[in-house]
Amino acid sequence: MARLLSFVVLLTVFALFIWNIEAALPYSNGGTWMEQKRGRGSGRLHPSECGGRCSYRCSATSHKKPCMFFCQKCCAKCLCVPPGTYGNKQVCPCYNNWKTQQGGPKCP
Repeated sequence: MARLLSFVVLLTVFALFIWNIEAALPYSNGGTWMEQKRGRGSGRLHPSECGGRCSYRCSATSHKKPCMFFCQKCCAKCLCVPPGTYGNKQVCPCYNNWKTQQGGPKCP
């Protein structure tokens, strides 16, 4: 019985390992399998992580309410928030390239 249980645990760990590798494989049109499944941007965040990342991103600004609004909107679309409180947008191309109607950056 102990051998069977050990085998099942080992098989589960192996399956999870393979799942993570497949989820990270890039597709020819950009993004990974998991991102294609989500049908959204090129980031790796889960939508539930946006609030915390945006709170930190907007922590140094005096305009917290609009910063949080646009950061969360951008994160929901792109599933990525650049590190730090300012700059570093090259890390998240979707976040960086989303523009307003006037041509300015939409994402803080």
